[in-house]
Amino acid sequence: MLERVKAALPALPPAEQRVAKLLLIDARAFASLPVSELADRAHVSKPTVVRFCRSVGYDGLADFKLKLAGSVNEGVPFVHRAVDEDDKPGDLIVKVVDNAVAALLHYRNDAASHAFERAIAALTEAGANGKRIEFYGVGNSGIVAQDAQHKFFRLGVNTIACSDGHVQLMSATMLGPGDCAVVISNSGRSRDLLDAAEIARKKGATTIIITASGSPLAQLGQAPGQVLLAVDHPEDYDRYSPMVSRLLHLTAVDILTTGVALRLGQKLRPMLQEIKRNLRSKRYAS
Repeated sequence: MLERVKAALPALPPAEQRVAKLLLIDARAFASLPVSELADRAHVSKPTVVRFCRSVGYDGLADFKLKLAGSVNEGVPFVHRAVDEDDKPGDLIVKVVDNAVAALLHYRNDAASHAFERAIAALTEAGANGKRIEFYGVGNSGIVAQDAQHKFFRLGVNTIACSDGHVQLMSATMLGPGDCAVVISNSGRSRDLLDAAEIARKKGATTIIITASGSPLAQLGQAPGQVLLAVDHPEDYDRYSPMVSRLLHLTAVDILTTGVALRLGQKLRPMLQEIKRNLRSKRYAS
């Protein structure tokens, strides 16, 4: 919800921008204060406060404050940052989907195309030359690593996914120049992944880091010859079950897969068509 307000801020009239800034400074106080107090603090009229709420997509101040209270609630964001205990299934659908869409659009605008260019080039070169492409992740990020391996092996490249810390260290030790290690982490603070990324770098492999900027793992990705694909989002890494971060990491993997597939060119098409033909025998006839 706050991300929606931040995105709308530049397009709001100056008076409504003051209301938005008041909200962003202290959302919890905004949800509890009466309209007269909000108007006084923002130096606007009471109707301006109501217009602001409508400008960002809500029915009015009451509707806005009700949804805001759920967004800043202390107890539930451990599960999901937008929901409230009393939300009905219809509310959950809207909040979870809106939260995901807002994060994806924000990432679309922030993603560094030059970093993706370098990552796609390194992966394409490794794949074309029979070098190793390995995906490392633990916990929730380990599932993303498995998804990445599932996508890349169909491109005919030499690829594996590792989610066990010991296996990651052993596998990284066997990498060399021309190989790629793609390290995926929500927090960027996993000791196992930091160790594996550092070993891969020392062995001469290109490490492609998908994580939050400013994290210890992101710092490794900024070393010469390495690639950082920063993925920032409003969901903190202590979330019980990360949702938005997983979607963004999967999106980054899809971008890499698409880029590498396009660069590998026409030789992929016959193989992919044969895979499709072979899979048809595993399906019931229509």
